Amino acid sequence: MSHIFPEQDLQNKLTRILDQARHRGVDAAEAFLSMETGFSVSVRRGEVETIEYHQGKTLHVTVYHQNRTGAASTSDLSSEAILAAVDKACSIANYAGQDPFTGLAEPEFLAKNYPDLKLYHHWDITPGQAVAIAIECDTVCREQDSRLTDAESSSVSSYDSFKLYGNTNGFLGSYPQSMHTINCGVLAQSGEEMQRDHEYSIARMASELDDPVMIAKQAAQKVLQKLNPRRLTTRRCPVIFHAPVAKSLLSHFTGAISGRNLYQKASFLLDHLDKKIFPDFIHIYQEPHIIGGMASTPFDLEGVRTQDIDFVKDGILRSYILGSYSARKLKMQTTGNSGGVYNLGISHNNLDLASLLKKMDTGLLVTELMGQGINLVTGSYSRGASGFWIEKGEIQYPVNEITIAGQLPTIFANIVAIANDTDLRGSVRTGSILLNEMTIAGE
Repeated sequence: MSHIFPEQDLQNKLTRILDQARHRGVDAAEAFLSMETGFSVSVRRGEVETIEYHQGKTLHVTVYHQNRTGAASTSDLSSEAILAAVDKACSIANYAGQDPFTGLAEPEFLAKNYPDLKLYHHWDITPGQAVAIAIECDTVCREQDSRLTDAESSSVSSYDSFKLYGNTNGFLGSYPQSMHTINCGVLAQSGEEMQRDHEYSIARMASELDDPVMIAKQAAQKVLQKLNPRRLTTRRCPVIFHAPVAKSLLSHFTGAISGRNLYQKASFLLDHLDKKIFPDFIHIYQEPHIIGGMASTPFDLEGVRTQDIDFVKDGILRSYILGSYSARKLKMQTTGNSGGVYNLGISHNNLDLASLLKKMDTGLLVTELMGQGINLVTGSYSRGASGFWIEKGEIQYPVNEITIAGQLPTIFANIVAIANDTDLRGSVRTGSILLNEMTIAGE
């Protein structure tokens, strides 16, 4: 599908930027240009709350000279503003400290040929039509039960963007992408007690969004299940992280194997390459070229080709997550992950969530996490949580105001099974994760 952005004009601008940097005598230069256009609407109790249009442009210019780096940004793409940004970056480079590890990605790693990952699917929708979808969500949700006393805002958004990157090593690459969402939020009340929750769908292609009525009913069901929660007494027991929150465990893992944390010696997985971290059945991998994937990309922020990577195979750590700078600091090669991971996945045991609950028998199903009590240096883990107490594989009652705690190395090693209820909404794709046991701090 052709896109709405002036691709040739933007490529010409970027080429001129690199030429201007060269004319100022720097050793190397790179530029990243992005444009975004779209809108979002939100409604509450059947009334429009907001309609917001968004049009954004951003240019980042970085120059390298004698191991010094200078960078500047602008949202003005006029010739004068671009020239000023290049001048500012060059000026900063004259005064910056020297760093032998800085510079462009090596030419042999650049994505000279890259695939079209079909990330752009414009949604031909007006704000009025989006408002109608949001109102339908809001109305259907509140009609499900008399205890659904009020609505958090329900929203619909649609954004298209264009990414363009080039450098003086001869790389120039670009691609358009789109992102559409429907979100339904709701409040439920029982006596003096109130709970809130939401459900959402996100997709590159509008036709792949979940049905608004289904989203509304799921939001209602989620919040009603949370009413009249109890607190648990302090104990140790098995824990299941429901798929949407299980993503956070994998994010802590990727943080611990990211180059920046490793060269700063700020990771509990420092010097753990080729060592066992997880049980044998765990396979953690990246697939950046999934057609239409939520975190698919043909090249990273440095123009390096992205690739399938096994970060963990047979429970053993096989690769770090590196951009060019961190790779040089660690005397390694870039993995094409400047900007993070792209479609991170994890193996599962071909069990659905109900089977995973049966396997746990008795324990805690965590559906929500609060706070950020994570120390990646030591691996200590402590977060506020809520969810459901499980006995004989069945939900007994909701629980809240508890804290779950442990050590990330132990948590990773104590994974018992992973369900096949994979949540595909984002850069990390995982099912629900069953842990042997964690400490629950309650009454």
